[in-house]
Amino acid sequence: MSGLPPREDWQTFNRRKLCERMERLRLILRRYMANTQAAGTPEAEPEEVPPVSEPPGAPLTALDRVSAIFELSPFEADLLLLCASVELDSDFEALCEAAQARQNRTLPTFGFAFAALPGPHWSALSPDRPLRRWRLLEIGPGTSLTTSPLRIDEQILNFLAGVPHSDERLSGVLEPIESDEDLVDSHLEAARRMARVWTETADLRPAIQLCGSDPGIKRAIASHAARLCGLSLNLVASQMLPVAPADLDRTIRQVERECLLSGGAVLLECEGLESAEPAREHAIGRFIETPNVLLAISTPQRRRPLLRPLVSIDIARPLATEQRGAWLSALGPGMGGSGMGGSGLESPGMDRPATDLIDNLVAQFNLQAHDIRGIAATALVEATANTPDEIYRAVWNNCRMQSRPRLEDLAQRLETNADWDDLVLPEAQRRVLRDIVAHVRQRATVYHRWGFGGENKRGLGISALFAGGSGTGKTMASEVLARELRLDLYRIDLSSVVSKYIGETEKNLRRLFDAAEESGAILLFDEADALFGKRSEVKDSHDRHANIEVSYLLQRVESYKGLAILTSNLQEALDTAFLRRLRFIVQFPFPDAAMRAEIWRRVFPPKTPTEGLDSQKLARLNVSGGNIRNIALNAAFAAAEAGEPVRPVHIVRAARSEYEKLERPLPESEVRGLL
Repeated sequence: MSGLPPREDWQTFNRRKLCERMERLRLILRRYMANTQAAGTPEAEPEEVPPVSEPPGAPLTALDRVSAIFELSPFEADLLLLCASVELDSDFEALCEAAQARQNRTLPTFGFAFAALPGPHWSALSPDRPLRRWRLLEIGPGTSLTTSPLRIDEQILNFLAGVPHSDERLSGVLEPIESDEDLVDSHLEAARRMARVWTETADLRPAIQLCGSDPGIKRAIASHAARLCGLSLNLVASQMLPVAPADLDRTIRQVERECLLSGGAVLLECEGLESAEPAREHAIGRFIETPNVLLAISTPQRRRPLLRPLVSIDIARPLATEQRGAWLSALGPGMGGSGMGGSGLESPGMDRPATDLIDNLVAQFNLQAHDIRGIAATALVEATANTPDEIYRAVWNNCRMQSRPRLEDLAQRLETNADWDDLVLPEAQRRVLRDIVAHVRQRATVYHRWGFGGENKRGLGISALFAGGSGTGKTMASEVLARELRLDLYRIDLSSVVSKYIGETEKNLRRLFDAAEESGAILLFDEADALFGKRSEVKDSHDRHANIEVSYLLQRVESYKGLAILTSNLQEALDTAFLRRLRFIVQFPFPDAAMRAEIWRRVFPPKTPTEGLDSQKLARLNVSGGNIRNIALNAAFAAAEAGEPVRPVHIVRAARSEYEKLERPLPESEVRGLL
C-alpha cells in the first residue's frame, strides 16, 4: 500500500499507529491528573503531549477512517479512542480509576471526558451527534447522562483494531452476498447502468429498483454492479425487517453503519409480497426512504416512489440470440456446436438439422443462462448413448421439469396419456387441432428465421377456444396436443385466480403467466366463461376493475409464448373482443350415433373381459363421450364385483345411474335390444 514503510503491511501499520495514539492519550490523562493534584503536593511536571500528525501520503488508519466516515470531531475521536483503550490495555482501566478517584469509576464518562480531554464540546452529548446517533458508544446505567459509564461498541472496537467483522445483531437481516455468475450481454448492460447511476448521481442517492421475475439473476446483476463500483453487496430480505417502529429504526441505523464501515451497498429483496400486511409494507417503505447508503431493490413489479428518487431498470430474460448462444456454448460439440454444425442430423418429429433444434428450444422455453447451463450439464450425463437425438430428448425433458415447482403451486398439472386414436371427432376439428400443433412446433421457423416475429412482440401467442358441451372431448383434446408436443399441461383453477379484492386477480394472473413463460407449458383455462366473460357496462368501481381484469388477461394471452387453451360450454358467453384475439376456435359437437359407436368401440381397454356388447346398440344411449366413459367404468366395477365379464346388464345398470346424475330419465327406446 502506498505510503507504508518498507516491509510493513497495513495491519502492522494500523496497530503501530493505534499504540502511538493510545500513548498520546495516556500522556493527556497523566497531565490531567497532575493538574488536579492537591495544592502543595510535589509532583513532577508531566511530559508535553505531542500533536497528531502524519507524513504526506501516509494511509488512513482505522481510527482515521471512522472519524472521516462518521464526521467525528477531534474531541469525539479522542473519547472513542479512550473507550477503546480501556478494552485493549488494562493499564487504562487503572488510569481511569485513578483519574476519577472521587467517583470510584473504572470506565470513562462524558463528564470525565469533558474535564480531561482537549477540545470538549457539549454537542457531543446530543443524540444527533455521531457517538450516539451511530451507537459508536454504549451508555451504561447511571444517575445522569454525564456520569453514566461509557463502553465502545464491540464492532467498532474490532474495526479500530484492524479486524473488522459484521455486526452480530444483524444476523438473519443482513447477509453479504457475491455472485460470480457469467451474465449475458443484456444483463451486463443492466449492471453497467446500475453502476453509472450509483457513481454519477451520488448527491441525489436514488434507489435503483430491478424489476423482473427472477430474484437470482437480479442478485447477480446487483453484485456485478457493486464490483464495478468497488463496493461489497449486502442482501436484506424484506420479510426479515422488524415491523415495530423502535426495532425498525434500530435495524435501519445498524444497516447504515455496517455499510458505511464496509463500503457496501444494499440489495433489498421484495419478493413474494403479493399479500403482505400493511405493517410490512410500511417497514419496507421506511427502509427505502431512510438508509444513507447505496440501495437497490429487487421487486417483481415497480414500486411507487415516495420521497427518495427511484430509478427503474427492467430485467427481462435473456434475448433469443443470447439464449441460443448459451445453448450452443453449454452443449458444445454434443449438439449444435462445432461437432454438429451443418451435419444434417435430424430428430424424430423435428424434420430439421440438429442446429435448428436449438432454435426450437429457444422458441419453446424462456430460460436464464444459468438454467440453460445446468440443464445442459444434466442432459449430457443422462444421455447415455451421447447421440444428438438422445441429448435433445434429455434437454427437452429437463426444460419441462425446470419450471414445474413454480407452476404447480399455481395450477394443476394433468397427466397426458391420451393420443390421437383416443380422440373421436369429425375430420374438420381434427384438422384444426393438427394446425395448432404445427403453429406451436414451427414458431422458430416462422417467427425468427422467416421474420414474422419482427420487433412487435404482441400477437405472437397461440391461443385456442375449445367450445362445446360437457364431456365432448375438450380436455382430452388438450391432453392429445400436450402429448404430441411433449409439453406439460396445466389446468387453471379459477377459484384460486379470481379474487373479490380489487387488483388481486391481476396479481394472481401475473404470477401464473410469469411462471409459465419459463416452460412454455400449455395453459388450460377450464370453463373460462367465469374469467373471460363479456365485459359489463361500467356502473360502479367493481365493474370497472372487472373490465380491467379481462383487459389484462387479453394482453397476457396475446404475449404468452406458449399455447393457451380456453374451454367453454357456451361460446356466446365469451367477450367478443376476446374472441377476435383467438387464433383458433374449435367447436366440439355433441357426438352423433356413428361417433358414439366409435367411442364405445374404444372405451374398453383390450384387457377388459366383455361379453355380448354391441357398439351399434350401445350408441343408442344419447350421451356425450365423457358420460360414455363413466358408464363403461361403473359397469366394469360392477362386473368385477360379480366376478363376471362386462355384459349389457352391467351397462344398463350403470346407464340408469348416469342418467340420474344428469337428472334425465333413461328412455326405454335407448336400452331396447341391449338386454
